[in-house]
Amino acid sequence: MRNIRLKVAYDGTNYHGFQRQIESAGPTVQGTLEGIWARLVDEKVTLAMAGRTDAGVHASGQVVNFVTEARIPEDKIPKAFNSLLPKDIRILHADAVPYEFNARRSATWKRYDYQIENHRISDVFKRLYSWHVPIPLDLSCMQMAAKSLEGRHNFKTFAAAGGDSKTFERTLYRCRIQEDQNLIRVSCVGNGFLYHMVRIIVGTLVDVGKGRISPEEIPNILASQDRKRAREIAPAHGLTLTYVSYSDESPFEVFSDL
Repeated sequence: MRNIRLKVAYDGTNYHGFQRQIESAGPTVQGTLEGIWARLVDEKVTLAMAGRTDAGVHASGQVVNFVTEARIPEDKIPKAFNSLLPKDIRILHADAVPYEFNARRSATWKRYDYQIENHRISDVFKRLYSWHVPIPLDLSCMQMAAKSLEGRHNFKTFAAAGGDSKTFERTLYRCRIQEDQNLIRVSCVGNGFLYHMVRIIVGTLVDVGKGRISPEEIPNILASQDRKRAREIAPAHGLTLTYVSYSDESPFEVFSDL
């Protein structure tokens, strides 16, 4: 028996989220991967995933693992998978890990990036990977608001109903906002994220950028632990799971843009 870890990239546009669901709900990334493995080696496995991304959310650094009796060498697994996978899912790397490794529970921190296209007319080539906001946004106010979210807090205000988390305390190491040619990127790095947390943070920051919320209000909104105080959930298609760490490496050692 081997515990195999995969690094996976996918365009979530055509999938009903990562986690396997009833067949009538539509295709999922997990269901697709498990189905391909069954075709390859005639073995049924269940994947554990680092992040249960929602319908339409993308990933460039998702991590999964599964236990298998198959003897395919690790360095051959990506090629075998990719020969049968649809073009919007790719296995980037595979390796064997200790049996106790779990893609979700063993993670030390994750990075999510959210893209906002801030231009009067939307770009047809960005429509699947960014949220089009035609109203000019005040970047400096958004950056000030984002900074106040960093640190260890109770993020219940920024958690949607329906999640399975027992506690709401998380550490947000960085919430950074950068702009390049009308494309605003919100980068969130933390030791864990609540259900829809990043998308609610982004929706609230956009309201700050529109002048509907002042940056000075954010600490009180956070402290209220009242979901109604935060604003709309940003659309799923602007979000990408970028990186998952399993060591004591610092996010700032890995990423120079933070």
